[in-house]
Amino acid sequence: MLRYSLNTKADKMYAIAIDVGSTYVRCGLINLKGKILYSFKMPSRDILSEGEIIALINAAVRKCAGAADGQILGVGIGFPGIVENNVILGGADNLPGFNHVDLGALIAASTGLNVVVDNDANMMAWGEMQFGSGKSCSDAVFLTVGAGIGGSAVINNKLYGGYRNKGMEFGHIIINFDGPDCSCGSRGCFEAYASIKALIRDYARLTGKAVSSLNGRIITHSYLSGEVAAAEVMERHLHYMAVGITSLINIFSPQKLIIGGGVADADGFYVQEISRRVAERAMPDTFSDSMIVHSQMGNEACLLGCASRVFSTPMLLQSNGNS
Repeated sequence: MLRYSLNTKADKMYAIAIDVGSTYVRCGLINLKGKILYSFKMPSRDILSEGEIIALINAAVRKCAGAADGQILGVGIGFPGIVENNVILGGADNLPGFNHVDLGALIAASTGLNVVVDNDANMMAWGEMQFGSGKSCSDAVFLTVGAGIGGSAVINNKLYGGYRNKGMEFGHIIINFDGPDCSCGSRGCFEAYASIKALIRDYARLTGKAVSSLNGRIITHSYLSGEVAAAEVMERHLHYMAVGITSLINIFSPQKLIIGGGVADADGFYVQEISRRVAERAMPDTFSDSMIVHSQMGNEACLLGCASRVFSTPMLLQSNGNS
C-alpha cells in the first residue's frame, strides 16, 4: 500500500486526480493551489473488461504517487456514468462493465489512500467553478461534448445530481422520439444527434472516409476551410446542439452554460454560432441573464475538479489538521 506521513507541511500536500475516459485515462498530481505539477495519459481505447480499467486506474495512481515529494491527501476520480457514494451504479455506456461497482473501495484497498469518486461531468463542472469559466457564478450548467454528451448543474453554489445522484443525464434529453438508436438503449437522444461521435459518423457517411481516421478537429478544420461536406455536417451538429441547449436554458436559466470537450474552443465560432441559434429559440426571460461560454480549463477541468473535491472532503482535512 502507498502510505504517507500526517506531518507533512501544507506546501507539500497533493491530490491525485484521475479522469477516466473511453479513449484515455488521464492522471495529474495537483497541489493545494490548483497547480498541476505532473500529468500524463494512458490509452484505454482497446480495453475490453472492467478489470482492465480498474488495473489501469491503479497503475495511474501509483505512477503519479511516485512523482510526489510530499503527502498524498487522497485520490479523486471522475468516471462516466451514474455514481452514488463512490459506487458506479451504471450508465458508463462507452466502457465495459461497471454495474454496481464500488470503485472507491477497490482503489482505496489497493493503494491505501482515501478516494472520492463522482461522475466525470460533475468533476469537470466543479473544476470550472473553482478555477475557470464558472468561477464568479453561483448557478451554472456544464455540458461536455465528446463520444457522448454529459452534463452537470451547480445550483446556489452546490452540485445538483437529482435523487441519489441519478439525474442530470443531459445527453439523454429526447430530441426526436423516433430518431437514431442511442447507447443508453433509447432512441433520438441529444447525444445521438449532437455528440462528436455523431458528427464523425455523419461526416464519414457523407465522404466515405473511415471513422477511425477522423476526429472533431479534423472536421472543424475542413469546415473552416470551406469544404462542402464538412459544412453540411457541422451545420447539422450546431443545429442540434442549439436545440438541446435551448431546453437546458429554459429549465435552469443559468448565469453561464459552459461547453467543454468537442470543438468548443475552435476559433471562437463554435460557441458564437450556438449562442446565436439559442437566442432565436429560447424563452427571452430564461436567456436574459445567461451566457454560453467555452470551458477555460479544457482537458484539465476534470482533473482540477477531482483535486478540489479531495481537498474539500472534511475527513481528509480533519485527518491532517495538525500538519
